[in-house]
Amino acid sequence: MENKQICPECKSSDIKKRGFRKTQNRGRIQRYECKKCHYAFCLDDGFFRMRNTPQKITLCMDLFYNGISTRKVQSHLKAFYPHNADHRTILRWIVKYATLIHTKVKGLKLNVGNELQTDEMEYKTKGKKTWFIDCIDTKTRFMVASNFVKKRGQKEIKKVMQEAKNKTGKQILVYTTDGLTAYESAIKKVAGYYNLKKGLIKHNKVTQLKEMGFNHKIERMHNSIRQRTMTFRGFKNLKSANAIMKGYEVYYNFIRIHQALGKCPYELAMDLKLKSPNKWLELIQFN
Repeated sequence: MENKQICPECKSSDIKKRGFRKTQNRGRIQRYECKKCHYAFCLDDGFFRMRNTPQKITLCMDLFYNGISTRKVQSHLKAFYPHNADHRTILRWIVKYATLIHTKVKGLKLNVGNELQTDEMEYKTKGKKTWFIDCIDTKTRFMVASNFVKKRGQKEIKKVMQEAKNKTGKQILVYTTDGLTAYESAIKKVAGYYNLKKGLIKHNKVTQLKEMGFNHKIERMHNSIRQRTMTFRGFKNLKSANAIMKGYEVYYNFIRIHQALGKCPYELAMDLKLKSPNKWLELIQFN
């Protein structure tokens, strides 16, 4: 997962070290020079022009997704670090790097089971109802796709399920949902009406009102998400809310050890190997 040393100007790999760039908080950063075009540069390790160390930034992310508010994280930094960070700065770090990591890992190949469970959770954004829609693989517990949206209509559900299908290919044979009518239309468009009619793909509806129980695996995951987000006093806007929840998707899939599995879901769903104890940092620098 090391950054490839390539000249950003001419893309040549024929480069050499050329001293260090001194920074106030991050120490000395290695500089390079291209032997071909003589362009001097520093490698972008994901923290280019950041005034705080990668360890401090990823520490804040880990504390936040473990249930600590940004204000309490600020108090922690004030007690243990000489250069404090404002709680609004910490939130900007979370939004920036949650989005960055999710963009890097969303294209990785998945090896999952044959059933997806899809459900939604209600939140408040500026006092109005908003929804977190997500899909989970029942075999690996990997959260395959998610989105934070204004409403839970057919269009919004179809977008999440289409993303899940793009990631899983032909592996999914059963789509399990609750009785919301929008799911039926969305699944017909994503899985194909012919496949559903011929029984090649099944839509499994689980309705609590008909005493059919719950979709236990995704409901259990939602309980974990609620436990973390219950301390929020609502979200301020849709963009930051979506970034924060994408970060939770990363946390759930790659950072947090699943109690039932005894390992992270990504370890079952893909060939990726994370070796560093600081998985946030390793994912940020992943190429």
